[in-house]
Amino acid sequence: MRAGRIVAWAVLGLAVLVTVFPFYWMVRTALTDAHHLFSDNFSLWPQHFTWANFKRVLGLSTLAEAQAAGGSGASLDFVLYLRNSVVYTAVVVAVQTLSCAMAGYALARLRFRGREVLFSSFVAALMVPPIFTLLPNFALVRNLGLLNTFAGLVAPILLMTPFTVFFLRQFFLSLPREVEEAAVIDGAGVWGVFWRVALPMSKGPLITIALINGVYAWKDYLWPLLVGQEEGSRVLTVALGVFLQQSPNARPDWTGLMAGSTLSVIPVLLLLLVFGKRLANSLNFTGIK
Repeated sequence: MRAGRIVAWAVLGLAVLVTVFPFYWMVRTALTDAHHLFSDNFSLWPQHFTWANFKRVLGLSTLAEAQAAGGSGASLDFVLYLRNSVVYTAVVVAVQTLSCAMAGYALARLRFRGREVLFSSFVAALMVPPIFTLLPNFALVRNLGLLNTFAGLVAPILLMTPFTVFFLRQFFLSLPREVEEAAVIDGAGVWGVFWRVALPMSKGPLITIALINGVYAWKDYLWPLLVGQEEGSRVLTVALGVFLQQSPNARPDWTGLMAGSTLSVIPVLLLLLVFGKRLANSLNFTGIK
C-alpha cells in the first residue's frame, strides 16, 4: 500500500512538472537578455537577468532602448489589447452563462412540445468540430456588417454553446424537486423558482462553467483573427501574433513575445486564484462530490 502511494505521488509530481515546465520556460525566456538568449539555452535559470523585455512590451522604453536591449523594434499597445480581451471575455462569460443556464433549466424542468428533439440537437452539436462552423459564421458576420466590431467577435458564442447547455441541464436534473415545489406553493412562478431557488443552488456548476468558458474565450485565436483585425477590436492573442510578424530582424523577437505571453497569462491565473476557493466552497455547499 505504501509503495503504491509513493508511485502514485511520483506519477502525479511528474505530471505536474510536465504541465508547469512550459510556463516556467516562458517566464525564464522573458527574463533573459535578448543578446544572450541562445547562448544560455541550456541553463534552467536566466544567466543574464533583465526586465527590459517587459518594459518594452508595456511601452515603457523608447525604440532606441528596446533595440539596444536586443529587441526587434516592433510595437505592442498592450493596455489596449488587454482591455479588448477583458471586454470580450467578460461579455461572453456573463451573457453565455446566464442564457445557457436558462436554456438548461428549461430543458430539465419545463414540459413543452419538441423538448426531446431540441435536446437531441444540442447533443448532436457536441459532435460537430468548431472548424466546420467557422466559415458560415464568418460569412454571416460579414454580411451583417459586423467585421472588426465586438458584436461580431461575440456573436457566434454569445447566447449558447452546446456543451454549456448540456452541462447545466444535467446538473439541474439532479436538483431536488421538493425545494422547487415548496417555492411554487409559496407563490413563486417559473422565473422566480429559477432565479431564487435553482441558481443559488447551482453556484458550483455555474462558477465551473464560467471559468471554463472564460479561459476558452481568453485564449481564443482563430475566430478573433478573422473578425477583429483592426486595432479597436484586436484581442491580446491576435496582437501577440502580429507583434511576432512585425519583427524587422531576421529572427523573431522571442524574448519580447514571451514577455507579452507571460503578461497575458497573469489575468487567467488571478481569476483561478480568486475563484478557485469560492468554487470549492460552492461545491461543498451544494453537496457535489
